[in-house]
Amino acid sequence: MERVVEAGNVKAALRRVKQNGGSPGIDGMTVEELPTWLVTGWAGVREQLLSGTYQPRPVREQQIPKSDGGVRKLGIPTVLDRLIQQCLLQVLQPGFDASFSQHSYGFRPGRNAHDAVSAAQRYIQEGYRVVVDVDLEKFFDRVHHDVLMGRLAKRLGDKRVLGLIRRYLEAGVMVNGVVVERYEGTPQGGPLSPLLANVLLDDVDKQLEKRGLCFVRYADDCNVYVKSWRAGQRVLQTLRGLYARLRLRINEEKSAVDRPWNRKFLGYSFWVAPGRKVKRRVAPKALEAMKQRVREITARSGGRSMAAVTKELKDYLTGWKQYFRRADTPGIFEDLDRWVRHRLRQVQLRQWKRGTTIYRELRRRGAPEEIARRVAANSCRWWKNSGMALSVVLPTRYYDDLGVPRLAS
Repeated sequence: MERVVEAGNVKAALRRVKQNGGSPGIDGMTVEELPTWLVTGWAGVREQLLSGTYQPRPVREQQIPKSDGGVRKLGIPTVLDRLIQQCLLQVLQPGFDASFSQHSYGFRPGRNAHDAVSAAQRYIQEGYRVVVDVDLEKFFDRVHHDVLMGRLAKRLGDKRVLGLIRRYLEAGVMVNGVVVERYEGTPQGGPLSPLLANVLLDDVDKQLEKRGLCFVRYADDCNVYVKSWRAGQRVLQTLRGLYARLRLRINEEKSAVDRPWNRKFLGYSFWVAPGRKVKRRVAPKALEAMKQRVREITARSGGRSMAAVTKELKDYLTGWKQYFRRADTPGIFEDLDRWVRHRLRQVQLRQWKRGTTIYRELRRRGAPEEIARRVAANSCRWWKNSGMALSVVLPTRYYDDLGVPRLAS
């Protein structure tokens, strides 16, 4: 605990919390307000941490819609508790990380989702053409506190640290102004949760390693690659038992033994090119989720300026392109580029609204009179009109100048 509250560690944690940003917890304190508060408030908190009496505040629940229609529950700690968790993480992670499996890629320094996808691709290329794709049922909501604390106690001798982690696990959740007690789970949203998840799931990793299996794990997403359907069924049964020891359950509806190209992993899927070369692609569900998000940003009833629409679209597409840049499907990206520009031309026509305005704006931009009249005469048919030779009037370079990135470039 002395290392946790050491001045240099706290300063480094404060920089990271400010960098990560995020919304306030239940006390309303913002990231920007935290440094000023610490000037007078940190001394008392530090003494409580050293004496083992600090009590975390309940987290604020925030629900994030999922693509399958469900919701993901996030627990947003106060910014002070985010700072303390970050201090803990910086002290604990180096020791734990050194012992984690080489097949684990999620939330570890120097490793990322692209590394995990590349490892999966390598196994498939080597002939492991059957995947055991395991989805855990509400993993972060089902973490058993006693099981997790037992794993931590094997490595940590400072009872103050163990007690603090236990209190973070048991801190309630503020729902509609009422604090609901929590007896299992580790809330997503705090800096410490990913490390705790890796500590718990490392047991399964070690057992898979002992069996000599080829697998890739990213947080609670685990894919095991084998060469036959029979082996895949055996591995799935083994995993049921290994997770049961941790009081976790496999989601049987979402888990399967299948061919890799029929499944998705971290948003990617795979396909076999001529010459039996295994390549990456964006998984169909990820493509549909991307299109749905673009539809939301370019919704006709948004009532926003074109500048506001393109700014939000730029922010989203830049991150999406960065993540999926390793997909080996340039043709798909070219199709998406055309579709996105089609959506933007539709937004522009919708903002001009009236036929006379549409005619005037198109002519001002150099559209032939026949096209301008035809589009203006069908002024309410936005999607059809946006494809009527408007690429000449509103070309791709026009959206380049607005900052909308090209996915295929």
